[in-house]
Amino acid sequence: MQIRKVGVLGTGLMAPGIARLSAQAGYETVIRGRTEQSVGSAVESIRAGLARNVERGKLTEQQKDEILGRLTGATVLEELGGCDIVVEAVIEELEVKRELLAALDKICPPHTIFASNTSSLPIVQLGAATKRPDRVVGMHFLYPPQAMPLLEVVRSITSSEESVQTAKSFGQSLGKTVVVAKDTPGFLFNRMLVPYMMNAIRLLEAGVASAEDIDTTMRLGLSCPWGPLEMLDFVGIDLTYRSGSHFYEEFKEPQYAPPPLMKRMILAGHWGRKTGKGFYDYPEAGARPERK
Repeated sequence: MQIRKVGVLGTGLMAPGIARLSAQAGYETVIRGRTEQSVGSAVESIRAGLARNVERGKLTEQQKDEILGRLTGATVLEELGGCDIVVEAVIEELEVKRELLAALDKICPPHTIFASNTSSLPIVQLGAATKRPDRVVGMHFLYPPQAMPLLEVVRSITSSEESVQTAKSFGQSLGKTVVVAKDTPGFLFNRMLVPYMMNAIRLLEAGVASAEDIDTTMRLGLSCPWGPLEMLDFVGIDLTYRSGSHFYEEFKEPQYAPPPLMKRMILAGHWGRKTGKGFYDYPEAGARPERK
């Protein structure tokens, strides 16, 4: 199946980057949000990112204009009706995603593939909200999508081979290295990442080392840009707690169980960067952590 027109559903953290990738790859792209303001902000963030690339010599002014010329903002779902693939990147809540996919199912032609950017929700449950479960897959982009080279394509027990291969080819056309994972909690990336971060908390909780030394060990030992506790602050301690609890409920394996310290931090409102305090302090939004 050939992809010509791409829809991106959402205007939050992930959607603008995905839409930018699509337009840069030469696809006519529609990004849909709930309000004119959210759509305008998403398009402006894409424009600003492209402008920075022009300043750095990575794009010409003409290339920037051509990319923006392939991008359209919309506030109604019907604008996604002519798309060959729609990437859903809205809030990580199952019922919200199911409702939107059910509505799109009535709007889009039968060949349209629905790809969810969920990091952990069951693809089979999303597909069940439609009359085309064979054409529903996962496409988990990492943040920020325009910079991170990895893409997980997730195959549920109802996803067709054609849909999986089309999603994989589409991802590769965006410049991504694609891995294919089964539809299990956490898929592949988070299934490995969450226990790694949980173990870092357990080391801190047991007094084995300070937060800074734990992060320094992994940053330098594995040449990672962030240590596990810094990453937790960025992702959100509350969200990771929710994911770990979900994994533990599914697998009953201790490696996924959130440590007690994590629950106490959440109760105290220490959720990471978004609340200004986590394993580190953040006096300003987006600032580097203040070491404790």
